[in-house]
Order: sequence, then C-alpha cells, then structure tokens
Amino acid sequence: MLIGEYIHTLDPKKRLSMPAKFRKELGKKVVVTKGFEKCLFVHPVKGWQGLVEKIRNLPTGDASARGVARFFLGSAVETDVDSLGRILIPDFLKTFAELGEKVVIIGMHDRVELWNESAWKEYQVRIEHDADALAGKFGEAGSL
Repeated sequence: MLIGEYIHTLDPKKRLSMPAKFRKELGKKVVVTKGFEKCLFVHPVKGWQGLVEKIRNLPTGDASARGVARFFLGSAVETDVDSLGRILIPDFLKTFAELGEKVVIIGMHDRVELWNESAWKEYQVRIEHDADALAGKFGEAGSL
C-alpha cells in the first residue's frame, strides 16, 4: 500500500527518487500525469490501465468528459523506474506542478502524488482548517 509523506530532492537531471517503501508496489514502470491542486499523479502501470478504462467509458459527447480525458491522458508519460528507484519528471509536468528542488511525495493508497513543498504546506493549512467538514465526509462513509 502506498501511504505516508516524504520529502526528496529533484536532481538537476529532473530525476526523483521514490521512497524505498513504494518501489515494489510501483514496479519498473510508472505513468506520471497532471493531478488535482497542481500536483502530479504517479500511477503503477497496472493501476493506470484501470483508470484509462474508466475514462474510455465516459461519454465522448459530454464536454466535461472529454476535458477529463484530455487532462489526464494528454499529459500522461510512461517512464521507467531506474535501478536506484528514480523516475524522470518531464519539463512540462515539472512546470505544471511548479516543482522545485524539494518535492513532497505523498502515498495515496493506489497512487503517489508529487507536490511543490510550499503548495503542500499551504494545502495542509487549508485542509486542517476544514477538519470539521472532513469529519462529516468520514461520517457519511461510515468510516468514523
């Protein structure tokens, strides 16, 4: 399972080392794409294929469905995980997520999110401020 928060350094060649605990589950190839809140999503290839299938089943006559497909599929890049557990972040995705030298790596169960360090800190403040609303969502799901 992909869980936890880590901070790693993006090297000058735009390679990012995945946490050792994530490497087995991610496998030898991953798909990196745009995510929500200006982060990047990193999917194991197997998980990515399931997401692609869901997107394929969206109605192409619906403009918002086409937008979802373009957002995720149009920016997706398959990349190898090298022997040191590093992935290459393409320039356009690095720019989209405004990644600097320090990158926050968040395990999200079936995917990984990559965040600009400052953006992650701002997001945490915002989400902690909304703790009551989040608790309500847990209650709706019967989780708490």
